[in-house]
Amino acid sequence: MDATYIYDKDFSHITFSPYEITQKEYENCTFNHCDLTQCIFQGTVFVDCTFHFCHFKEAKLGHVGLRNVQFFNCDFTAVNFAMTDQVIYEFHFKDCKLDYSMFYNLKLRNMNFTNCSMVSVDFMQSDLTEALFDNCNLHLAVFTDAIANKADFYSSYFFSIDPEKTKLKKAIFSQENIKGLLDKYEIIVK
Repeated sequence: MDATYIYDKDFSHITFSPYEITQKEYENCTFNHCDLTQCIFQGTVFVDCTFHFCHFKEAKLGHVGLRNVQFFNCDFTAVNFAMTDQVIYEFHFKDCKLDYSMFYNLKLRNMNFTNCSMVSVDFMQSDLTEALFDNCNLHLAVFTDAIANKADFYSSYFFSIDPEKTKLKKAIFSQENIKGLLDKYEIIVK
């Protein structure tokens, strides 16, 4: 892979070496069952790309551009997204493992998280306005000083959000999961 611009290619069952994707732009590419855990993502941009069953566990995502990127069944355990390029970026997750990941201080408006495990995820100071958390496990996720106005938590579970420390105007919750907003008060809901 010598080219710095890669267009409309499929990558399957590849274990990428640390610098193999550095300073490259991928557009309209598909990655299937790839291992990107050792990659140095500095200067890497993905545009209109899709990832299926890929591994990013503990990968260093500093200075990566994610523009209209879809992740399906990927493992992002302990990945720090805080240094991703925030210019024209959009990415969504379905059936992914995001446990212990960090989205600190990011603008994540209209993001979709569907059927994801998000145990101990850090959303501190993030803008989650109109984000969708569809059937996600948010056990021990941190939302301190986040903006989650109009966010949809209707089908998610195991979260504990302090409404005094998180903006939740017009956020959506179900009757079953509303107790996650009362945890700090130690109220028993039957």
